[in-house]
Amino acid sequence: MAMPTDVGIIDTMIGFPARDFAHYEFIRDQLKDGESADWDFPVEYMFKAVPKEMYGSDNPIDITLHEMDRFGVEKGMIGIEGEIGQMAYRDHPDRFIPSASVDPNEGMDQVRRMVQLHDEFGVRAFGAFPAGCLPQVPINDAKFYPIYAKCIELDVPIFVCAGVPGPRLRMACQHVELIDQVMYDFPELVLVTRHGCEPWTELAVKLMLKWPNLHYSTSAFAPKHYPRTIIDYANTRGSDKIIYAGYFPMGLSLERIMTDMTDVPFKDEVWPKFLRGNAARVLKLDR
Repeated sequence: MAMPTDVGIIDTMIGFPARDFAHYEFIRDQLKDGESADWDFPVEYMFKAVPKEMYGSDNPIDITLHEMDRFGVEKGMIGIEGEIGQMAYRDHPDRFIPSASVDPNEGMDQVRRMVQLHDEFGVRAFGAFPAGCLPQVPINDAKFYPIYAKCIELDVPIFVCAGVPGPRLRMACQHVELIDQVMYDFPELVLVTRHGCEPWTELAVKLMLKWPNLHYSTSAFAPKHYPRTIIDYANTRGSDKIIYAGYFPMGLSLERIMTDMTDVPFKDEVWPKFLRGNAARVLKLDR
């Protein structure tokens, strides 16, 4: 039951403490409540220990690598679009896994951009935030379908936020039930949910039982708050379906994540799959 210390963790959601919080501007464009507009991080009502003290460094890549080394994170999946992400991957290809975000509102321009990023950087996954799109795009909307089809053609997974979004945005576009239609239409698609699927975690488990290529990642959750339904599923029929993802430095420190992690009651045989094996398989890191 104890968390192993020699696995070589793969973190499927990690970033760099840039000089400011400008990377959240795309969310602020949609927010209407005054309180959210005053926060650096638009989910500060939920995250009370955002590691703001790490922001502002001239060497954000070194900070992330230092934290990874402290807590046994061998590889981290990062966004490749910006200068810092590209520099990190170029200088440390053994430590960082390239991924990229997609916006279905951009139509075929976005599909062509997916191919370009895949060809140039060897992108291993794409990510989508339906509630963060402007306008929002439901998970099963036709605008997403060219993106899903291209993921299949490129043989890469897509990580999609599902459940009630943390920022004060409308939630209907991320209802977990919408995933069922996508998996029906694209059974070859490897889809990994992000950000918890709450309050529909039981439905998420039912859908993972139903669809072989549907997975769940634990991004944006401190381990003490992992849904019990997900832990029980990992310990029974879902040991191949639950993938570790953190949220450093966006909302959580790696110290907070890994301190909590020691108390998660995974079975011994689940830990290596959760911390490394499932991500390595889904991201095809053996290639």
